[in-house]
Amino acid sequence: MPNKKAAIKSLRQDKVKHDRNKSVLSELRTLSKNARAMIASEKKDDADMILKKFESKLYRAVKNDMIKKNNAARRISRLRSQWSKLGAKT
Repeated sequence: MPNKKAAIKSLRQDKVKHDRNKSVLSELRTLSKNARAMIASEKKDDADMILKKFESKLYRAVKNDMIKKNNAARRISRLRSQWSKLGAKT
């Protein structure tokens, strides 16, 4: 246990940040799974809507230093690439 007031406060703040980050990252995983499911079921319009929401949440997470910029770019690139192939199949 920390002895100084500043260390105690820092511990409290870390717990709050941890809980907030955990919920955001969980939501990102859920959106990613939903997007992949829509792409797999070939629902292009629904997948596009979810991808837009996913991109927005990812860039917000980047802005708040929850994930790295290139990680977000890679995820979006891969999903958008899969999404764009939907039109070519039909």
